[in-house]
Amino acid sequence: MLQWKIGEVTVKRVVEFESPVAFNAEAPFFDGLTVEELRKMPWLFPHFASEDGTLKLSVHALLVEGPGGLKLVVDTCVGNDKPRNMTRQRPLHRPFLEHIAEAGLPRERVNTVVCTHLHVDHVGWNTMLGEDGKWMPTFPNAKYLIGRQEYEHWIKDEDAEQKAIMADSVKPIFDSGLTQMVEMNHRISPEVRLIPTTGHTPGHVSVVIESQGETAIITGDMMHHPAQIGRPDWAPTFDSDKAAARATRKAMLKDWSDKPILIIGTHFAEPTAGHIVRNGDSFKLRV
Repeated sequence: MLQWKIGEVTVKRVVEFESPVAFNAEAPFFDGLTVEELRKMPWLFPHFASEDGTLKLSVHALLVEGPGGLKLVVDTCVGNDKPRNMTRQRPLHRPFLEHIAEAGLPRERVNTVVCTHLHVDHVGWNTMLGEDGKWMPTFPNAKYLIGRQEYEHWIKDEDAEQKAIMADSVKPIFDSGLTQMVEMNHRISPEVRLIPTTGHTPGHVSVVIESQGETAIITGDMMHHPAQIGRPDWAPTFDSDKAAARATRKAMLKDWSDKPILIIGTHFAEPTAGHIVRNGDSFKLRV
């Protein structure tokens, strides 16, 4: 299990599943992606891409423990028992809860949950099936932090799957009284705060950790893959606003590059984290 120390804060990565994406010339994962363009970034190999153009991605949660007793889960993956498009409508049955317990944070000890946005692979373990067959909060002693702008956007969305996501993974935590609506610059603790990184979704946030002079950033989906560090213009079809997402990436890469800031990618394959450095007229991830 990967883990990092940022001053007095510890971050651990708990994988739900690996998700390699094979290259498809007719429907590439990113606009403009080709195998030839990918190979122009040799620093991606072998950790983040294969020579045939397969992109290596991961669906994982990040457990953050810090001073004051903070026990935070950032993004809750897809979840069990929920047929979704990304799982080909086959509900998962993964030992995710066992794995977070092995990481030292059983679900009853979690006191805060934050979803960087409300897409399928970031909210699923907000809830789990109870013995009565109803959806119940997975983390019964946690406050779930839900972005106000993000929620107000998706609660009005008419897409059938998104409505299902809101019904089984978001509404039950509201019904339980565990939800706290927050703004995009919300501070979770003295060491942990949110920053707006919009574009992928209207209320998307990233998580900044600052402790004892050290800094780390959990990206969320402002970037799905390290290739977007070298090519911030590459956007997936499921960005809500591609132009805004590109602008956010370019601004953040410029701001974070050549500084001792650990970048922890929410979908980056192992080793998952590194530092952004300038690479000619662009950037790369140094791991």
